[in-house]
Amino acid sequence: MGLPVHSYVRLLPLFTGLETLKIVQDRDMNKRKEACYLDIDNGLWGRSCRTSQIARENCALRCVSTACYNTIYADDPLEEGEIDIKRGRDIRHCLRREIQEEKLSSKHGTE
Repeated sequence: MGLPVHSYVRLLPLFTGLETLKIVQDRDMNKRKEACYLDIDNGLWGRSCRTSQIARENCALRCVSTACYNTIYADDPLEEGEIDIKRGRDIRHCLRREIQEEKLSSKHGTE
């Protein structure tokens, strides 16, 4: 026979409000970044953004949020082969904050 319905419910992961918010914000970031990649691939950001994968990534980060990119990467853009976990976390945090502020301002009717 299977487990009773209430047993299945206990197997589901429980998310706090903060974890759910981060999941939604990450989904929004990914949508924005995918739209930026499409714009870059279609030449809307110029040839320099298509010279290498890292150039494409720098342009995509700048496209998603110029303010966050300028705060975190402007003085020292990503370089070929570089993996920068700290700055990756920093930009995700900045983008989450920006998305949250945008949603709050649109919810309250201010922009």
